Amino acid sequence: MRTPDLDKILSAMLKTYDGISDLNFSVGHPLQVEDFGELKPVSIDPPIEALTPYQTEHIALTLIQGDRRLIHDYLTGGSCDCSYSLHDEARFRVNIFRQQGHFSVVLRKLQGEVPSIEGLHLPSILRDVAKEKTGLVLVTGATGSGKTTTLAALLNEINQTQPVHVVTLEDPIEYVHPKLKATVNQRELGQDFNNYPNGLREAPKVILVGEMRDRATVEIALTASETGHLVFSTLHTVDAGQSINRILGLFSIGEEKQLRIRLADTLRYVVSQRLAPRVSGGRQLLTEILGHNLRTQEAIAIGEGEHRSFYEIIEASSPFGWMTFDQSILAAYENDLITEETATLFASRKGRITRGIDLIQKARGVDNDLDSGLRLDLPENAFR
Repeated sequence: MRTPDLDKILSAMLKTYDGISDLNFSVGHPLQVEDFGELKPVSIDPPIEALTPYQTEHIALTLIQGDRRLIHDYLTGGSCDCSYSLHDEARFRVNIFRQQGHFSVVLRKLQGEVPSIEGLHLPSILRDVAKEKTGLVLVTGATGSGKTTTLAALLNEINQTQPVHVVTLEDPIEYVHPKLKATVNQRELGQDFNNYPNGLREAPKVILVGEMRDRATVEIALTASETGHLVFSTLHTVDAGQSINRILGLFSIGEEKQLRIRLADTLRYVVSQRLAPRVSGGRQLLTEILGHNLRTQEAIAIGEGEHRSFYEIIEASSPFGWMTFDQSILAAYENDLITEETATLFASRKGRITRGIDLIQKARGVDNDLDSGLRLDLPENAFR
């Protein structure tokens, strides 16, 4: 397949819906796009009812463009990542992977404009996160939960307010930061450096490591944060507790005690994210934020225990801007951004969400529950 032919297909797919985030090419399926989190088939001219292995292979090889590193990654690890530009229309983060012996391709559409904390309606405490001078800041969540976008907003805040040197190590570069107060040097894996240990030869104040995917990357991030740098990175974990455990799991049991001490000293914030369906359409960001204090240090250093869980620590520190997922969920429900069903579905502790929803409904004058907890649905004039 020639590059102009692929560009024509991608351009046609982008015009099918308004909320497209991903383009999907899988054997046996039609062309698909993800529109506000929902996978939908699309038709183009000429129509493609079901992609063949030959077609997905040619799409993948056109995107790889003969890059030896990408071919090596695919052949040895079963997947590879790169970026792709569709002229001035769009940029994509590309994941090419093997499934049942065939090529599959997912292109995530990247936003052209660098996001801001205000524009994304992120919690205001993230401005304090951007003011940190040293330590480690983690943004965590499942794939597609907006981690990279939040990191871009944090770097944008630094770029607008601080005259510092920033170096990013990305795979691939997603948002290109303009020249403002900071000097932001963005390096892409494969093009600008061959591995993360070799990616930091400069002397920046702020470092972004795209993802802590292995022991070597974690060691780089920890060492940099211990030597006076502010380090941002991401993890594919659902909350603060799982983030700590994921990092510990990359090291041996004999190293755990020392690693816990290092994390307790360096970890400044863990910002975890989930995206839930919004009442008005689209998706609503739900956030958990764990900060740094003596209780946090203790829980990291010796582990969670009775009255020492991250959930309880966050909940107790909510006056300082920290929040659990459940507190974020109840705030979204109270503002009519999500439904009761969605609130319960995404809850960390469903009992707390149920009680919180009851209180919100009672404050609104909705009180149809008996003392037993059973719901009594009767017309207003039933006892007149």
